[in-house]
Formats: sequence, structure tokens, C-alpha cells
Amino acid sequence: MTTFFTTLDGPVGELLLVGDGNALTGLYMQAQKYRREVQSDWRRTAKPFVTAIEQLRAYFAGALRTFDLPLAPRGTEFQRTVWRALLDVPFGRTETYGALARRIDAPNAARAVGLANGHNPLGIIVPCHRVIGANGSLTGYGGGFERKRWLLAHEARLAPLLT
Repeated sequence: MTTFFTTLDGPVGELLLVGDGNALTGLYMQAQKYRREVQSDWRRTAKPFVTAIEQLRAYFAGALRTFDLPLAPRGTEFQRTVWRALLDVPFGRTETYGALARRIDAPNAARAVGLANGHNPLGIIVPCHRVIGANGSLTGYGGGFERKRWLLAHEARLAPLLT
């Protein structure tokens, strides 16, 4: 199967979009922990990512709060469970790792939820930036705290305007 990729400049830096031609399999930031690197057999083209790029631009412009894209993240069953649950954290809101663990019926797995959250291959679109520590701190964001701060502030500023 061919892997396609392209890049997009945004307010949080350059984004790497990765896909299989049918679905988005990765969206990574520069210097992101667990970022996939472009492989020599990948094909650079923006064609499979037109809708994703349009939606990301709309999100950054403040005109979109929910992405509607075919997604195919690769991970363990537990990771995919966590990533699906992240999609239910509302725009402009946050949730703690513990609350997310309870919501997926794994109340003692806040640390495992944090690890799965950190391995999310679809940053921004699968909103792992909306998960915070129990004390409200901005813990554990693979994209960097400055980006997490920016994304949360962006959404908090827009949330009342988009309801």
C-alpha cells in the first residue's frame, strides 16, 4: 500500500499529513514526540489531503470546531479506544486523564490513558490537547506545551462565538 504525505504551514508550525489515499493516518507537528518521519518510499502529493487541509485552515481561522474526515490511526485496541474517546471532548473544553479513564470504563488507568494520549497520531484532529492533569496543569503533550497552550487558548476564545 502506498503512503502519501504533504505538509501544511499553520499557526503552530509546519504540520505533516500522512495517509493511505482513503483516510488520514497521521497529523504530526515539528519536533513532536513520537512523530513519524517521512520515508523514502512515501509519495508527496497534496491531492489526498485537500479536504483535511481545507478543514485545518478553517479550524485555525476560527470557522470550524469539528472535523469530518476519514481517519485510520494505527495503534493498539486500548490506544484506539482512548483516541475515539478524545473525539467526544467538546471544542473549547478540557477533560482530565482520570475522567477520560473513567469514561472508557478503565477508572484505574489514568496513566495508560496518558500514554495512549501521548501516542495519538492525529494531533489537533483527534484533540489530545484537550486533556489536562488532575490539578488543571498542561501535562503530557507530545507537541510541546506552547502549542498546547495556543490550541487551548484558540478554542477557548472561539467556543462562545461558535455555539
